[in-house]
Amino acid sequence: MQNNEPPSTKPKGFFDRLAAAFHDDAPADREAVRETLREALERGLIDTDTCSMMEGALTVSELRAHELMVPRSQIYAIDLSEPQETWLSIVNESGHSRFPAVDGDLDNVLGLIHAKDLLKLITKPDLDVKTLLRPARFIPESQPTNVLLRDFKATRSHMALVIDEFGSVSGLITIEDVLEQIVGDISDEFDREDKSGNIVPDGKAWRVKAITPIEQFNEYFGADLEDPYCETIGGLVTDRFEHVPRADEVLEEKNFRIRILRADERQVQTLLVERIG
Repeated sequence: MQNNEPPSTKPKGFFDRLAAAFHDDAPADREAVRETLREALERGLIDTDTCSMMEGALTVSELRAHELMVPRSQIYAIDLSEPQETWLSIVNESGHSRFPAVDGDLDNVLGLIHAKDLLKLITKPDLDVKTLLRPARFIPESQPTNVLLRDFKATRSHMALVIDEFGSVSGLITIEDVLEQIVGDISDEFDREDKSGNIVPDGKAWRVKAITPIEQFNEYFGADLEDPYCETIGGLVTDRFEHVPRADEVLEEKNFRIRILRADERQVQTLLVERIG
């Protein structure tokens, strides 16, 4: 039977528009999706964490491996050509659970090794470590991180080595690096908290990481900033703006001028702080 009812003129609700924004045929771009999410946040339909994770999931598909990787100079690798005591010391001090195993340098990767597998050396000190190696995965610098995340899931891998156009290892990326773009920083009991670089002099001003605790900020500057809802200086600044600040926005708080140096759509990252008055 033919339906002669006129098409509905009822305005689309939030979930209708969100579904349409993700539909292949819908005339919407990623920014439209983000605006819809922010509207939902303002209306209380979703909370801040949910909005942040959904925006993070969108961002992941826009990033490439080279943007998240640990650069080559910061990779902890086990060089099996060196004495066992040397690389066991690296394993112990780094606190990581997986390592590239190399012969000489990162241009000759033999495989990956798990720290837990090295425990077998306690009962079998003469064991050939190469028998413990697992295959290493290599990906190009240009690989989209959402594709990499699917690959990690399909292969049950947690780490990949990133190679440049010449086939040389340029970095390393883990599943945690990708997931942190969605859910925020992931820390465990083995992560070391180093606050020494949170506040760095820069001429007559200071570069301050947004994650700096307000208590540390006050101690360093002899200040008395406070916020009942936040523990970090980045949180305090965001609370004062009542929105996620953008780069170059400026806040004057008591005797300080705080300029946003770096920020993304979800959080402030770096601040430039000057004394005033």
